Amino acid sequence: MNPYNTIIFDLGAVLIDWNPLHLYGNYFESEEKRDYFFKNICTPDWNEEQDAGRSIVDATQELVAKFPEWEQPIRDFYGRWTEMLGGPITESVAIFKELKETGRYKIYALTNWQASLFEIALVRYNFLHWFDGRVVSGEEKTRKPYAAFYQRLLNRYQVNPAQAVFIDDNLRNIKGAEALGIKSIHFKDPAQLKNALKELKLL
Repeated sequence: MNPYNTIIFDLGAVLIDWNPLHLYGNYFESEEKRDYFFKNICTPDWNEEQDAGRSIVDATQELVAKFPEWEQPIRDFYGRWTEMLGGPITESVAIFKELKETGRYKIYALTNWQASLFEIALVRYNFLHWFDGRVVSGEEKTRKPYAAFYQRLLNRYQVNPAQAVFIDDNLRNIKGAEALGIKSIHFKDPAQLKNALKELKLL
């Protein structure tokens, strides 16, 4: 008998092709300058502060004040943020649809995403409205991989962690879920995800 009744999806790089390189791939005159920008200016840690609720306006203004010579690329990070959206990962969305149509599972989204930017995604992608519920870091003022963020979803939707499967492309986030007793799939690509779901007898 299948012990799982709940599936929890990450969104970016699992269902939605979000990647800063869609904007910055050929933005700078050299890869070295681009790599320096992401390593030292608009870093992943800086972006995650906004995912956890910090204002994108405040974040941008403070960074411009600190690195005025990088002003335009800093402003473009959120000013041209929609250009980082490459669209749905169609094969993953098809898997989501297949799971939903079985009628056997509650399906939720647990995402690190700045609140106002997430609204743009809600307008663009109808499949984001298929979930039985979602927990967005920018609205909750906390994020993966902190235990409190996962726990918020478990509590809000009365999810038993032993009956849930979590899907995320970030190994750090996978480990955070597993620490709470949630079976997890480290997403690599849609084909690998489908095979993993079949192994768990979810499909």
